[in-house]
Amino acid sequence: MLTYNPQNERIKRAYFTYLAEAKGFSEATLDGVAKALNRFETYTRFRDFKAFHIEQAKGFKAYLADQTSLRTSERLSKATLYATLNALKRFFIWLAGQPGYKSRISYADAEYFNLSAKETRIAKAHRETRVPTLEQIRHVIRTMPAGSEIERRDRALIAFTILTGTRDGAMASLKLKHVDIEEGQVDHDARDVNTKFSKTFVTWFFPVGDDIRQVVVDWVNYLRQEKLWGLDDPLFPATKVAVGDSRHFEASGLDRKLWSSAGPIRSIFKNAFVSAGLPYFNPHSFRKTLARLGGQLCKSPEEYKAWSQNLGHEDVLTTFCSYGDVGRHRQAEIIRSLAA
Repeated sequence: MLTYNPQNERIKRAYFTYLAEAKGFSEATLDGVAKALNRFETYTRFRDFKAFHIEQAKGFKAYLADQTSLRTSERLSKATLYATLNALKRFFIWLAGQPGYKSRISYADAEYFNLSAKETRIAKAHRETRVPTLEQIRHVIRTMPAGSEIERRDRALIAFTILTGTRDGAMASLKLKHVDIEEGQVDHDARDVNTKFSKTFVTWFFPVGDDIRQVVVDWVNYLRQEKLWGLDDPLFPATKVAVGDSRHFEASGLDRKLWSSAGPIRSIFKNAFVSAGLPYFNPHSFRKTLARLGGQLCKSPEEYKAWSQNLGHEDVLTTFCSYGDVGRHRQAEIIRSLAA
């Protein structure tokens, strides 16, 4: 049984290069596109893309709708169907303009990957996102142990996220030189820091409480004054793993190097919230907490614009529309107060 098609692999490689170099898409985006293409090829049993016919697109939509998620064992959501089919549609539009494919695939053929209007509305429907309150985050920080340097790092990591709104990918690449405790700022320098879209910007500490800020200050001072680490050392170092007394690998302090990915950070968040008796909130949800806090504290357009820039958003509408949703409970309070 075929598991790949050489011709398809060559043209896919050209497409991935186009997405990365011409469109500037990230590796994560390319992985999503590759997954969508693999699903389609599996359905067609790896037939050459030159043999594409609209019946394949129609059949694939029915096939995809019957697939189940490996994670939930339930049917794939409409959002997943929409994302998969959209990736295929864009690929075949690009393919229709490539030498050797122009005479076989038309631009109109790609339209058969569209969902119905009803299914598209369901897929794009906005759903309220679970966002932690500042009180919940403070509770987690207070209940976290701080006996070992690993525990101190983990607690400082949670505090730093709500203090600065830094994304987990950027936190994994931050060094001590990027944080100025005296000025209360973080320099997201894209030359060193893994920022979204490689943007460079400065974030000043958000007003979330002196107790949270002090956790971060104590951590930075510990690294600089007690461990005598320099500016090029990591702000949140990886865990050192070594063979312990039990002759098994175990954590043995901090390693003087950066994390290779944001995966360990998300694990720290999950363990912290579960240990505090709260549902898990991922690092990105803290940015939504800050956006809602800004909606309550900012009293003028200028203030909200500054708050938005502090989150690294060039357009204030990004903060307002994508992060600044009013929760249902708060929505009810506002409407009832207006009625009163």
